[in-house]
Amino acid sequence: MKYCFLLSLLIAPALLPAQQPAPALTVEYIMRDPKWIGTSPSSPWWSAEGQLYFSWNPEKNLADSLYTWPGAGAPKKVSLHAAQEIVDAGTLKYNAAHTAYTYAKNGDIYFVDAKKKIRRITETPEWESSPSFGFGEGKIVFQSQQNIFAWDIATGEILQVTNFIKGSQPPSPTAPGKKDGSNDQEKWLKEDQLELFEVLRSRKTKKDIGDSLTTAAKTKSLRAIYLEDKNLTATGISSQGRFVHYRLSKPASGARATIVPSYVTVSGFTEDIPARTKVGAPAGSQELFLYDRRKDTVYTIKTDSIPGIRDLPEYVRDYPEKFADRRKQPTLRQVNFSAVTWAPHREVAVVDIRAVDNKDRWLMLLTENGQLSLLDRQHDSAWIGGPGIGGSFGGGNYGWINDTDFWFQSEKTGYSHLYKINVDNRVATALTAGRFEVQSVLLSADKKNFYIGSNKKDPGELHYYRLSVSGGEPVQLTNMTGASQVTLSPDEKKLAFLYSYSNKPWELYIQDNRPGAKAAQITQLAVSPEFASYPWRDPEIISFTAGDGATVRGRLYKPRQANPARPAVIFVHGAGYLQNVHKWWSSYFREYMFHNLLADQGYTVLDLDYRASSGYGRNWRTGIYRFMGGKDLTDHLDGAQWLVQQLGVDPKHIGIYGGSYGGFITLMALFTSPGTFAAGAALRPVTDWAHYNHGYTANILNEPFLDSLAYRKSSPIYHASGLKDRLLICHGMVDVNVHFEDVVRLQQKLIELGKNNWELAAYPMEDHGFIEPSSWTDEYKRIFKLFEETLK
Repeated sequence: MKYCFLLSLLIAPALLPAQQPAPALTVEYIMRDPKWIGTSPSSPWWSAEGQLYFSWNPEKNLADSLYTWPGAGAPKKVSLHAAQEIVDAGTLKYNAAHTAYTYAKNGDIYFVDAKKKIRRITETPEWESSPSFGFGEGKIVFQSQQNIFAWDIATGEILQVTNFIKGSQPPSPTAPGKKDGSNDQEKWLKEDQLELFEVLRSRKTKKDIGDSLTTAAKTKSLRAIYLEDKNLTATGISSQGRFVHYRLSKPASGARATIVPSYVTVSGFTEDIPARTKVGAPAGSQELFLYDRRKDTVYTIKTDSIPGIRDLPEYVRDYPEKFADRRKQPTLRQVNFSAVTWAPHREVAVVDIRAVDNKDRWLMLLTENGQLSLLDRQHDSAWIGGPGIGGSFGGGNYGWINDTDFWFQSEKTGYSHLYKINVDNRVATALTAGRFEVQSVLLSADKKNFYIGSNKKDPGELHYYRLSVSGGEPVQLTNMTGASQVTLSPDEKKLAFLYSYSNKPWELYIQDNRPGAKAAQITQLAVSPEFASYPWRDPEIISFTAGDGATVRGRLYKPRQANPARPAVIFVHGAGYLQNVHKWWSSYFREYMFHNLLADQGYTVLDLDYRASSGYGRNWRTGIYRFMGGKDLTDHLDGAQWLVQQLGVDPKHIGIYGGSYGGFITLMALFTSPGTFAAGAALRPVTDWAHYNHGYTANILNEPFLDSLAYRKSSPIYHASGLKDRLLICHGMVDVNVHFEDVVRLQQKLIELGKNNWELAAYPMEDHGFIEPSSWTDEYKRIFKLFEETLK
């Protein structure tokens, strides 16, 4: 307790003794191994018994260890042997009454009854997985070697439900009375043998009689379903056990993968790292089937009746000749079957179907004859996405409340909100509404409430709420300013959550599950005494009006004393769809420290949630459709103007930098708006979107051979002739995300253009996200030198 009290004094900069001046920040000082900052817990979870566990590294070892909080006092380290015995509550599947559950552990299946007696269902060399209650809750259904099995709770017998077989169906054996395929010579020999030898005739007669009796007594065998040249990628069974759905996928042929050369290796030879394909590469295909076990019939789920399945995307208007044939005779769009979710007690399911072009998402009701009927269609002329909805930025979040009501999320109003729909009368009800996003959803065990994570209170805060399944006003459960990332205890009585603020790294807290409850802090070491000795800034959140009238939010770092040159730097966060203007500890903690360093040196630093950043709804998310480097760039140009007009920054002394998507924006800024920024540092940048991956790029720019105009506008390499200001490029050479090839191609282009005000720093052993402190230090020393030389 004495130690915790002293540490709390160290955490509060205002209470530091006057004789301990804050250290002077340098790049070498801040870019050390991050352990110098402190040690934050991560990944909290609950065991089946309701014990809280989390990852932590207070001893600053090479890796985190598992810790538990016993309910009082300090956390305790869990031994490796003990950790192997713990069952994660998140893996449990309960019966409807919530009195018994099943789970998988180390490839075997277990069942725990109402008396808490543990029964091991399987103990085999094979890997069994995905257990759940089925057949009216009389059996435990699980998967093994791609097939579905069911264990009878009462008798202990195991039933094989499916018989999926790789390859093609073998030729049928010759039926009696039909030709057996023998040639004339073989037939003659067989008949001659039977005529010559009495023993052969007798044995054949006995065998024929035995075969006929076996055939007569044989019960109906398990239907064999042959996969042919396809892969079984998903299976499931209805709650009563009658229906089995399965999805087959066929990989694309001719999809050429890229390679990334690794030059500095243990072997001393250059080694190739297999990498991804590029956007527009041929895609695989999917099929969905329904197997009716009662009728022994397989139905192919057809998509030809799905509303809008033949619609052409709006962008084809820009290519009247290219799409003329498709306009005259529209074809079925290719789809992916994301998931099939069966009702708790009825033989109906909801199928989540996505158009491959990601401009439509359909929730369809699947009935017993394999027919689909529409429940909800979400169409976006740009691309489907947003929290809980899925697309390339995460899977969909949905489920059954009961046998008639199905819940899901939609951006129908422009923000991701929670809805439920009655599958019988197709009436949909909005459960939340407003200019905020529902970012996570969990249905309570009794199906009476939702627990949601949302930025309802403020775009820069994340809180946890309870909401009735009937709707109404959400009840806020967490209350500390910043972000609370909550995991609910199995009995739903406690909230364990990671909490942080803008200048305070993550710590673990626990509180009762009720509004106004006081949170107790479990961990205390996220901030080391050394880190606490510097008064880290709490960035001011500002906003300004962009040229098109939109409101752009930013984080502002002001110098305590501005340099006479009145310099400024704009930081561009990566990922595109990511939020960095908020009141919690940023994943860009190194950049956060660097911005404090810059401010100490007299710079004003601005960090924007530009167009396409997450947290602001559909229109913000899709503001870059078909033009990356459009509104996302003009937001930064407007930010530079705001710095000049509102803070008196010298317009000739503004720099810009960022990594990944931030590196791309930096290139576009210097290439297409010369003179706005005196210098820019583009870190691991995309230089040509036609060379990036499919899942991210095709959503925003479509495909290069279909929408070349979008790629020409959006790719920096086509605008490189506009470079006039100083440019620094830094890139890891074993980057398997944005390949080093990107900057090599840009380098050649700059050479051919005769540009001489740029430089490239290559890092032979770094991937997209740098690991080595020496690499971080070298990179940021170069960035700092660039700004010092050009902005002052």
